Amino acid sequence: MKMLNLSLFPRIGFFIYIVIYLIFPKLAITQNTKVDIGKDLEHAFNTRNLQLIKSNFKDEENVKIQEKFTELIKDFPNSKWQINQLSEKKSNEKIFDIVVNGKKIVNGEIYFLESNFKYFFSTHNDKINNGSIKNLFSTIRNDQNKIDVLFRIPDKVLTGTKYDIDIILNEPLGEVIIAGGILSHQDESYLKQEIDIKPLVSGGIFKTTRASSKPGTQIWSGIIFHPKGMISFTKSVEIVEKL
Repeated sequence: MKMLNLSLFPRIGFFIYIVIYLIFPKLAITQNTKVDIGKDLEHAFNTRNLQLIKSNFKDEENVKIQEKFTELIKDFPNSKWQINQLSEKKSNEKIFDIVVNGKKIVNGEIYFLESNFKYFFSTHNDKINNGSIKNLFSTIRNDQNKIDVLFRIPDKVLTGTKYDIDIILNEPLGEVIIAGGILSHQDESYLKQEIDIKPLVSGGIFKTTRASSKPGTQIWSGIIFHPKGMISFTKSVEIVEKL
């Protein structure tokens, strides 16, 4: 029987903390019709040009920007950004499709970061006016993609409705023992929360929950330990009054 030493993972906060860096960075992006804004910003992130990044933000947000970006590149120094502008839904709203990849070595293990999200924003006086991240899905894993896992978490749900969260391990487990846990966040309180790890006897994480009665965003963070490795994930669910 393949056993998993659960005592090594009593309370997990570190990896979830890393993933969450990408949830609320409050990126501010200038409006300039003469250049490809997305590619210009992509270059700034990939070359670690903090001054160029800061120049695109409102003054009061510069400190937060420096902190968030510095935290990310500290944990994933080689992270790479890909930014593509999507078609606009509204004349005053812009949309970026963003992918961030990186890797780091911890105790001889290589951990890979992949984060995908859409950034919606408008500009005022060449500065960000409103910005929000939607459809966020981030993972950190050290299994070299050997674990066949399926994530079924919706991007958007109606207020007050029930919805399912399923993280399914597709391969037969047999006598393999796995462990994991999941936790929801309504705001930045996630930085003070840790996930309790328990044995998973059903081959994954299965949860039915109810959306809040008011529009907003709910964040789900979870982690699965398997003899082949570890996968942590973060997913945002947008709660809306009308689909």
